[in-house]
Amino acid sequence: MEIRPARPEEAGLLTGIALRSKAYWGYDEAFMAACRAELSVDAGVIEGSATVVAEDAGRLLGFVSVSGAPPTGSLDLLFVEPEAIGRGVGRALFERARGLAAELGLRRLTIDSDPNAEPFYLAMGATRVGSVPSGSIPGRELPQLVLDPAAP
Repeated sequence: MEIRPARPEEAGLLTGIALRSKAYWGYDEAFMAACRAELSVDAGVIEGSATVVAEDAGRLLGFVSVSGAPPTGSLDLLFVEPEAIGRGVGRALFERARGLAAELGLRRLTIDSDPNAEPFYLAMGATRVGSVPSGSIPGRELPQLVLDPAAP
């Protein structure tokens, strides 16, 4: 598996990964329709953030996007193809996100997490600090976590 910078022309592929990854958790069609805009990736997202993909034999398995300005930033998107979940792709992308944060001079990353992904982020060293409203579903709260990218 190779981790490399995302290309703007891959935006549609990344949107597909994000939608399939989110649906992995069993959300219904109405929920997924409500999330579609928030999960859509366009060339501007790729060009305006540090976005990398995990690729194996020419197939994209997942991606992560980090944005911000020193000293704080955010881990905006981290999604893995459902069939690659549990194979270390998410971990590899998360570790690359730590590196991206360091390269950008970020000392703190905020993560607004899907509730199902929170255990992963906690296992990776993030700490829950509260919750934030969902950008897609009125009345839904999402765990908010923070990470010191330099921490082991």
